[in-house]
Amino acid sequence: MKYAIVIPDGCADEPQPSLQDRTPLQAARTPAMDAVAQAGVVGRANHVPEPLPAGSETANMSLLGYDPLKHFTGRAPIEAAAQGIHLAAEDWAVRCNLVTIQDQVMRDFTAGHVSTEEAAQLLRSLQEAVDLPQVEFRPGVSYRNLMLYRGSAEQPAPFSADTRTTAPHDLTDQEVVDHYPRGPGSDLLVRLMQQSVEVFRDHPVNQQRRAAGKPVATNVWLWGLGQTPQLEPFANRFGLQGAMITAVDLLRGLARLIGWQVIEVPGATGYLDTDYAAKGRYAVEALERFDVVCVHIEAPDEASHEGNVQAKVESLEQIDRHIVAPLYEALKAQGEFRILVTPDHPTPLRTKMHSRGWVPLAAAGTGIAPDQSTRYDEPTAEQAPLEFPEGWAMMDWFIAK
Repeated sequence: MKYAIVIPDGCADEPQPSLQDRTPLQAARTPAMDAVAQAGVVGRANHVPEPLPAGSETANMSLLGYDPLKHFTGRAPIEAAAQGIHLAAEDWAVRCNLVTIQDQVMRDFTAGHVSTEEAAQLLRSLQEAVDLPQVEFRPGVSYRNLMLYRGSAEQPAPFSADTRTTAPHDLTDQEVVDHYPRGPGSDLLVRLMQQSVEVFRDHPVNQQRRAAGKPVATNVWLWGLGQTPQLEPFANRFGLQGAMITAVDLLRGLARLIGWQVIEVPGATGYLDTDYAAKGRYAVEALERFDVVCVHIEAPDEASHEGNVQAKVESLEQIDRHIVAPLYEALKAQGEFRILVTPDHPTPLRTKMHSRGWVPLAAAGTGIAPDQSTRYDEPTAEQAPLEFPEGWAMMDWFIAK
C-alpha cells in the first residue's frame, strides 16, 4: 500500500466578496482535488486545540498524527531539528525573524524577503555585538532564522513554558507594542530585540537595501521558543517509511523528528514562486522508494498573509494541476493506495493570520467507500459526517491497518 498526503498550507478560508462570496477553494479550478472527493470521502478536522497557538507548528504536528497537547514544546526546536542542530537537555531554541517595523507597526514580517546571505551578514554583526556566551544566532533561509540559548544544570536558561511570545506573521499591519515577549526570560528577549535595532540601523546590508528601494531589516523578532519535543518514530507506530517534500524548515524538522527522510527539491522556495511542477515530479519519483510521501506547499498561506486573494486562488490551481493530479494518477497506476488532501489550519485573507478551526479534507483509495461528495471545499466538508475534533486521530484513520 502506498500513501500520499498533500498539504496546501493555510488554504481553508472564508467566502470572499471579490469571489462572488465563494472561498478560494470554491473559486479555484481544482479538477484533481474534486476527483479525489468524488472517488472517496470529504470531511473535516481540527488540528489546533486550545490553548495552543494557532499555527503550522501545532497544526502540522497534529496532522501527522501526534497530539500537540502532549508533544508540543515550541516552534523553534522543530526548526532546529530541520537544520540538524543538536539541543541538549538544558538548551532552548528561539525563532528569530528579520522584520520591518516602522512607527511600532509590523510592516513586513519578512523584511522584504531579505536574502539568505543578507540575513547571515546581519546576524553575524548581531552576534559580535551580543556579549552573552550562551546566546548563538544561527542563520537559516531568508528571514527565517534561529537563536539558541545554551543552558546548563548550573546555569539554566531563564525561560519556561509560561514564557509568552507572538508570531510576527500574526501582526501584519498591526501595532506591536503590546506583543513583545512576556513572562520568564522575556526581559532578555526584549533586550536582544532592542539591541538589534542599533546594530541594524546603519548596517551596510540595510544601506544597500535602502538605496535599492527595498524594505530594510529593522530588527530581529524573537518568538516560538522551546526545547526539543520527544516524538515516537512514525515507523514504530505504523510500520511505514515516510518522506517529506517541503521548502519550510518547520516541516523539515517535524519530518526528521518522526524519522522521515526530507527530499530537497530545486526551485522549491516556500513562497508563491515555488516550482510546483518540480515538487510534483519529485513526489511521484519518491513513491517508488517510500511508503508515505507527503508534499507540503506554503504558497496558499503566504498569499493569505499578504491578503492576496487572486494569488491564493492561483496557488491552489497550481497545486491541483502539478502536484495532486500527477500524484493521483501515479498512485492509481501502481496498485493499492490512499491519497489525502488537507491543509493544516485556516489562514483567512480577512485577518492575514493563522486561526483555529475546521479544515476540509478529501481522501480516496483502497478501502475508502465513496460518500457521494462532488467537490473538495469548505461547504462540502461542513455537511459531511466525517469529523476529527481531535485532528491527530485522522492519521490513525487514514493509514489502513
